Amino acid sequence: MNANLLKYFRQDKLPHIWCPGCGHGIIMGALVRAIDKVGLEQDKTVIVSGIGCSSRAPGYMNFDTLHTTHGRAIAFATGIKMAKPELNVIVVTGDGDGAAIGGNHLIHACRRNIGLTVIMFNNNIYGMTSGQYSPLTPVGKKATTAPYGNIDPEFDICNVVKGAGATFIARGTAYHVKQLIDIIARGLTHDGFAFIETLTQCPINYGRRNKFADPVEMLMWQKEVTVSKEVYDKLSEEEKAGKIVTGILYHDDTKIEYTKAYEKVIELARKGGQK
Repeated sequence: MNANLLKYFRQDKLPHIWCPGCGHGIIMGALVRAIDKVGLEQDKTVIVSGIGCSSRAPGYMNFDTLHTTHGRAIAFATGIKMAKPELNVIVVTGDGDGAAIGGNHLIHACRRNIGLTVIMFNNNIYGMTSGQYSPLTPVGKKATTAPYGNIDPEFDICNVVKGAGATFIARGTAYHVKQLIDIIARGLTHDGFAFIETLTQCPINYGRRNKFADPVEMLMWQKEVTVSKEVYDKLSEEEKAGKIVTGILYHDDTKIEYTKAYEKVIELARKGGQK
């Protein structure tokens, strides 16, 4: 790693304790590189997590960080942003933490368009707690709570947040690191709610139950099933079948960011409600 990036890590907390072959370290590295790329100030950047494998990341990162309760990272982050709108507030969460237990917080943060950058580490499973299926576990895939295959249809979480009102939506993978750095950087500079889904591999609690030989095979799967939005839009309907689209999927910079809208309410109240 570039020596200039070491300042972003709490080196006394390393090496990390993620499982061998886990993709979460790749995403954390991409996030740090994106922060460096756009020049966010360390002492004006807060990173918030809930509970789960992904939520270990802030413990390794040298910023003001908050490790909160399960599913509540966005709620805590909303409080920080409301109290200190000038801060850069980043949430790292997993598919179980953010799409299931924290799903309600997620959709309402989208609706408000509050200025958070949410990075969802999607490994298709509750990895930390031994492999229960999550809302993003594909149909037919096995988990400890679905030993014969999951029958619940999975969310397309990017479509969910679009329907809820998110104004920046992107998807990347642990395999496509350069693309991931670029889209996180774009999300960090978006004035509103930015959501980035990142496909990552859990070889221990997902891969071994679902016929992936090793982490390399899981990374190659990410390479084979994904296609950039620019290429996807040119494909025929037959060619699009089974493909997962990556890149910036949606961007709307016309909607006012929530703390700025709230500031207008404060100004109005100070004037006694007179416009």
